[in-house]
Amino acid sequence: MRLGALLISMTVCGSAAAQDYQPAFDPSRLKGPTTGPVNQIMVLGSPHLAHLPKTFQASSLAPLNERLAAWKPQAIAVEDRSGPQCDFMRHHPARYAETVKTYCRDTAAAKAATGLDVPQATAELEKLLGEWPAAPSPAQRRRLAAVFLAGGEPASAVVQWFRLPAGERRAGDGLDAALVAQLQELEASPNESVMIAARLAARLGHERVYAMDDQTASRPYADRKAAGEAIMKAWDNPANAKRKKDDEILDAGVGSAEGLLAMYRAYNSPAHVAATFEIDFGAALNEPSPQRFGRGYVGYWETRNLRMAANIRDVVGVMPGTRLLVIVGASHKGYLEAYLHQMHDVRLVDTAAVLR
Repeated sequence: MRLGALLISMTVCGSAAAQDYQPAFDPSRLKGPTTGPVNQIMVLGSPHLAHLPKTFQASSLAPLNERLAAWKPQAIAVEDRSGPQCDFMRHHPARYAETVKTYCRDTAAAKAATGLDVPQATAELEKLLGEWPAAPSPAQRRRLAAVFLAGGEPASAVVQWFRLPAGERRAGDGLDAALVAQLQELEASPNESVMIAARLAARLGHERVYAMDDQTASRPYADRKAAGEAIMKAWDNPANAKRKKDDEILDAGVGSAEGLLAMYRAYNSPAHVAATFEIDFGAALNEPSPQRFGRGYVGYWETRNLRMAANIRDVVGVMPGTRLLVIVGASHKGYLEAYLHQMHDVRLVDTAAVLR
């Protein structure tokens, strides 16, 4: 056989082998434990409340929150970056400067009030929670809220703020006027980490929520303009055109509790998950630019979701037998459920059944 033909044959055979191979080991089929409570995880795909039409009212969340409360999660994870992750990214500005500016809250005011930087505050909050009394005083809650802010965990700070009696939501014990203003701003902001997660956590007697997002796969594009144009072109497809029409109908209803609940039901349906792939990541995967911009984008997306799944798994890993609610942007739902399903000690809960 001539060398050229041999190389072609080897390439074809190698490609076929790569496509046909299926690993014999499937963790999803090896569920445990054989005794004791299992970990239950429900992934709630959410719109980002800040992006909803102006007709949205926080009161419209009541039917959704009632259903989530009835499920009685023992812990809640949210699509926020943890303080330690943001601290890590701040130490690598060449890669993460823009990511930090976009996604990480400035902790300077909290450091000034408490004297704690992010690593110190992280250690302190773990110490405080480890010694937390059954009936903490308002002063203890104000102190913990201040430490959460210094540690870059604002949603958890708001949990403590909500757990204070209204008359005790004031400065003192590490909370100065600037931090009180931050908490008041967060309390009123249209953000699912606060309006759903923090309020639900406080209602159920939790002391915190768990930040599980991950942006460490982010990196600057060498040619942002070309990459953006290529991916936007991939998104210009019939499935996306249909989604925009469907979204117009859903958006029109968010001013009412029934309409907002209908949006959550739609966002957590199998059809919505499947269409999201067709519209977005499946289209980008086949984007034809010579630089393969779409594949780079999909690589970032899969890496981010894998790391998010690992963070979620870590929460129940240290609290075996936990019922965990994950609140995340709806585009992540399918990926997180697929990855979490692979874990031995995880049972997924059907979100649609809870939202009925």
